[in-house]
Amino acid sequence: MQKIIPSFWYDTQGEEAARFYTSIFKNSRILNTTYYGDAGAEVSGQKKGTVMTVEFELEGQKFTALNGGPMFKFTKGTSLFVRCENEKEINELWSKLSQGGKVVWELQKYPWSERYGWCEDKFGLSWQLILGGGKQKIVPAFLFSDNLLGKGEEAIKFYTSQFPNSKVESLQRDPQKNTVMHSVFSLNGNEFVLMEGQGPEKIEITHAISFEVHCDTQKEIDEFWDKLVQGGGAHEECGWLHDKFGVPWQIVPAKINEWMAIKDPVKTEKVLKVMFKMKKLDIQKLQDALR
Repeated sequence: MQKIIPSFWYDTQGEEAARFYTSIFKNSRILNTTYYGDAGAEVSGQKKGTVMTVEFELEGQKFTALNGGPMFKFTKGTSLFVRCENEKEINELWSKLSQGGKVVWELQKYPWSERYGWCEDKFGLSWQLILGGGKQKIVPAFLFSDNLLGKGEEAIKFYTSQFPNSKVESLQRDPQKNTVMHSVFSLNGNEFVLMEGQGPEKIEITHAISFEVHCDTQKEIDEFWDKLVQGGGAHEECGWLHDKFGVPWQIVPAKINEWMAIKDPVKTEKVLKVMFKMKKLDIQKLQDALR
């Protein structure tokens, strides 16, 4: 089971984005779609009956698209690395992902890769395409800049200490700047990339991309809820929190998507009404509402 699932925040384009991404990546599909009822519409400001979330797979990896309103925007602070096996693949993906978007780094040869490019797609989501395979096709990537510059190695140590079965796969330092040039680390088998750099623009990590941690037990929810805010993070509503580096997490029951996708809008509405009153999610109370 995939423990950590990236979640993308859209205004109203979540379903359109999910269908776009599943149309261009192999081994991809739409899994579950949920819709706003009275409770969700009241809290979010979205229209009743419109799409709330879309759970989908790209290259066998799970992702979530959430229509939550206009308050959060994608930035270069969190992007997705795509490891491409050959030039044909990287060229085709680049053509589709960059169309209607914005080129950050042109697709070409660089000192670190025979072929690499960075673009923002038509929804604003950042993609870094690189020639060279790996065990995980699509890898979330953090860019620490501005007030986070110099904290990259601290963040890597923090994250790998919070999740079991975690380790640093590789780490390249810039000794002159005391920053992380490029690092790959895994959390419970899920790979992440972290880089540090300062450019001409301010780059922030926002709630537009968060990470769902799917927990099997209440004990596990309790532990992640406490551990991930250590050192300066904060708890939020509905299972959300952000850590001391500003990275947002959703600490949720492993069956949350299954509960939300049942074909009974009355039961779904009851679960959501209970959940919207919570900060830390309580599995038993949510199951009671479902029954």
